[in-house]
Amino acid sequence: MAYRLKKGESIPEGVRRIVQEEIDSALGALNHASGKRRDEGIHEARKSIKKIRGLLRLVQPQLGRLYRTENRRLGEVGRKLSELRDATAIIEVWDGLIGKHKDELQKAALASIRKGLEAGKRETEQHVGIESVVKRAAAALRSIQKKVDRWPLKKNGFQGIAGGLEERYRRGRKAMSVAQKDGTPENYHEWRKRVKDHWYHVRLLESLWTDVMQAHENSLHDLETWLGDDHNLVVLCQKLDNEPKKYGDEKAVRLFLTLAGEEQNELREKSLSWGERVYERKPRRFVQDIEKLWDAWQQEPDSVKEEEKEHRQTAKKQPARAANGKTKKAAAA
Repeated sequence: MAYRLKKGESIPEGVRRIVQEEIDSALGALNHASGKRRDEGIHEARKSIKKIRGLLRLVQPQLGRLYRTENRRLGEVGRKLSELRDATAIIEVWDGLIGKHKDELQKAALASIRKGLEAGKRETEQHVGIESVVKRAAAALRSIQKKVDRWPLKKNGFQGIAGGLEERYRRGRKAMSVAQKDGTPENYHEWRKRVKDHWYHVRLLESLWTDVMQAHENSLHDLETWLGDDHNLVVLCQKLDNEPKKYGDEKAVRLFLTLAGEEQNELREKSLSWGERVYERKPRRFVQDIEKLWDAWQQEPDSVKEEEKEHRQTAKKQPARAANGKTKKAAAA
């Protein structure tokens, strides 16, 4: 299963194929969301739902009113699953930050915080009702799947995606500008969502990637990861700040909040620096450049396509270079 448009298929065919595949993937993940694999299954289902919503935004001009309906339904499914996933994500970001400072901290002194987070995760799971949420999510996805073939997709070729590609790229630039001027958690989170849209769109166009586009995708992945870590730290710090007694030693809580604040400053600094590189081209120019790659891809012989595909797959296995000079392992989300 490939989350990308293929040469030789129309835009409507490609969109319907990818949506069907991602819904199947989400349903499979939810079907196995039990026991030790529960968190993993929920996480994988959420990723597929986000990829579908990213694709819908690429062809939003064609879908008209239907976009709002289907995007809202998918959003509701995703939010229910997010309540479960977020409880796991903030534990992961806690572990990551503690691991980063393991040489200067006594882990035992902060153990009470993790215990409190684990207890909060169990409370969330009981309150939300995992089995019920998973069942409703699966039912909603099957309902959407039945209607995909009737979606009003008619435009083919690059013009079938140009409008959505440009609009979402433009929104990403604007969201970055807003975050630069007013660095509230809400503004950074909004920017992250727009970065994710653009990242999905670039991945959908993987077949026409050049080395430059590969570097662009790597940069988007790093940027989305840093902004995601920033958001998870915001959620975690709010929990600790609102109910410090719930997490044991108040001194330990204050220490962690200080470390988290320093980490957020570093993440945001890297994100803004990286973002200026990602969004350096104006929207119209960016889309014009992509259209040239699209036209070249459509005209190239299949033998060249296979050779370049092999080259790109090899390149993707190479670790991406992060902004701080450290090697970072790229993993598609």
